[in-house]
Amino acid sequence: MTDKPNPSRSPQRSRKTRAGQVYRVRNQDVVVPSGYLAVGHIIGVHGLHGELKIELYTDFPERFAPGVTMFMGPELEEVEIRQVRPHKGHLLIMLDGINDRTTAEGLRSLWLFVDEADAAELEEGAYWIHDIIGLQVETDEGTLLGKVVDVLATGANDVYIVRPAEGINRGQEILLPAIADVILAVDLAAGILRVHIPEGLMDA
Repeated sequence: MTDKPNPSRSPQRSRKTRAGQVYRVRNQDVVVPSGYLAVGHIIGVHGLHGELKIELYTDFPERFAPGVTMFMGPELEEVEIRQVRPHKGHLLIMLDGINDRTTAEGLRSLWLFVDEADAAELEEGAYWIHDIIGLQVETDEGTLLGKVVDVLATGANDVYIVRPAEGINRGQEILLPAIADVILAVDLAAGILRVHIPEGLMDA
């Protein structure tokens, strides 16, 4: 991700960028620092008073609330949410210290993160994307298929993108729909995703 210096802003505490997992989102690489979760992307500004238009990357939009602290950009700058309101499928938020459109424009394209320690509790059988990426994929017959390298959100269900092991699927990526008929078990401790491959899902 990119960051832009903004000398007009009040000094805020920041943390040094940590190395992290690289994700591919809409044809751009997004680095999510280790120990953090990406929850929102600043995709624009609204009005003249510093409102930021946020595309959500969380199933828990209620975490965007006045008084909540998040971390912004690759330098993990600590920012506090001052105001939130819904707008055409996105959120409009105001951050403390951002009071005009020019200043807000300097934040366009930055990502908002939260500390993993503040992650919302997931339902049984649900997993964070960063837990799925990197898992070795094995079939119910014990065949190693490859490794999960990305997760694609399609709306209906997620799709796990698997980089094939040597000799598997003619070297082509395997697209696994994250549905119960295909994903049999997730063993985070062992680092294994166990799957059933229905007919037609892979090349012979």
